[in-house]
Amino acid sequence: MASRPERLLRGSDAPLSASFLELFFDLAFVLALSQLAGHLLHDLTVVGALRTAVLLTGIWWIWVTTTWFADWFDPESPTIRAVLIVATLGSLLAGVAVPQALDGRGLLFAGAYVAVHIARGTVTAFTLRGHPRQTRALRILCWFSVSAVAWLAGGFLPEWRVPLWLLGLAIDLTGPRLGWPTPRLGRTGREELHLAGEHFAERYQQIMIIALGELVLVAGLTYGGTRLDVAETAAFLLVFATSLLIGLLYVTPAGLRLGSAIEHADPARLGVITGYLHLMMIAGLVVTAVGAELSIAHPTQVGDTTAVVVILGGPMLFLLGRILLSLAIHQRLSWPRVVALLLLAGAAAVLRLPLLAVSAVATGVVLVIVVLDHAGIHSYRSPRPS
Repeated sequence: MASRPERLLRGSDAPLSASFLELFFDLAFVLALSQLAGHLLHDLTVVGALRTAVLLTGIWWIWVTTTWFADWFDPESPTIRAVLIVATLGSLLAGVAVPQALDGRGLLFAGAYVAVHIARGTVTAFTLRGHPRQTRALRILCWFSVSAVAWLAGGFLPEWRVPLWLLGLAIDLTGPRLGWPTPRLGRTGREELHLAGEHFAERYQQIMIIALGELVLVAGLTYGGTRLDVAETAAFLLVFATSLLIGLLYVTPAGLRLGSAIEHADPARLGVITGYLHLMMIAGLVVTAVGAELSIAHPTQVGDTTAVVVILGGPMLFLLGRILLSLAIHQRLSWPRVVALLLLAGAAAVLRLPLLAVSAVATGVVLVIVVLDHAGIHSYRSPRPS
C-alpha cells in the first residue's frame, strides 16, 4: 500500500484532464484579466503599461505555479483540493486589488500573492515529510519565502513598491529556470521537474480560452453601449474576427504539439520557457482587449499615436510570443509571422487613420498569417545550438 505522501503525488495512471477545481481556479482569472485591461485603459502611458505588466506577471505566476502544483500532485486528494481552493481565493483577492494595487491596496495584492505561494509550499513540504519529493517542496518554499520579503515590503512602502515587486518577480521567475538552488538542499533535478505534457498543454489551452473570453466580453459590452451604427458594428465584427483568428493562430500548428514537446523535452528548459511565452501571449490579449474598446467606442476617430500603438500592439505582442513558442518547440522560425510582425510595427509607427481602419489592418494581417498556416507555409529551420 502506498504511503500517505505517495498518495498525494499524481500517479502514472491518473487522468490527465483538468479536474473541476482546476477549472474553478481558472475562473478567478476572468476577474483578474478584466481588471488588468481596465487598469491599462485608464493609464495608457509607458509607465502605466509597466505597472500593468508587473501586476499581470504576478497574477500569471500564481496561475503557472499552481498549475505545476496540480500537475505534480493528485488534484483529487483532499489536501490538494484544499490548496487549490485557497489558491482560487487568493487569486480572486489579487484580482480585486488590481485597480488600486499600486496605490491603497498594495498590501492586499502582495498579501494574496505571498499567501498563495507560502501556503502551497508549507502544506506540500509538511505532507511530504519523509518522502524524497519533500526536498523539492522545501526548495520552492525557500525561494518564495525570500521573494515574500520584497513583495510584503513593497506592500508597506508605496514609494518603493514597483522596484521591490520587480525584485520579487525576478526571484520568482528565475527560480524554476535554475532549479531553485538552495543551501544544503542543492538544486532540483530534471526528473523532479517533469511535467505531464498532455495535462499541461490542455491547461494552457484553457487559460488561453479564458483570455480570449475576456476579449470577446469587452467587445460585446462596449458594442452594447454604442448606438449600433455601421462604423461601430464594423469595428465590433473586426474584433470578433481578430479573437477567432488569434485562437486559430495559437493552436495551429505548434499549439497542438505542445503536449508531446513538453513531455519529451528538458522540463527545466521548455517547461519553464513556455510559461514565460504564454505570459507574453496573454499580455497581448489584454492589450488587444483595450484596443478593442477604443476601436468600437470611437471607430471614426482618427487615432493618435497611443491609440494606434495599442490597437496594433496587442496582436504584435501575441504574435511575438507565438513566434517564440514555435521556435522553442521546433527550433523553427516562421518567416511569414516575422514579416507580419514587422508590418504591424511599421504600421504602428506611421498610420494615423480612423481607429476602424487601424483595427482592419490588424485583423487583415492576422488573417493572412492564419491562411498561410493552413496552406502549409510555415517556417525555416534555425540552426540548433551546439
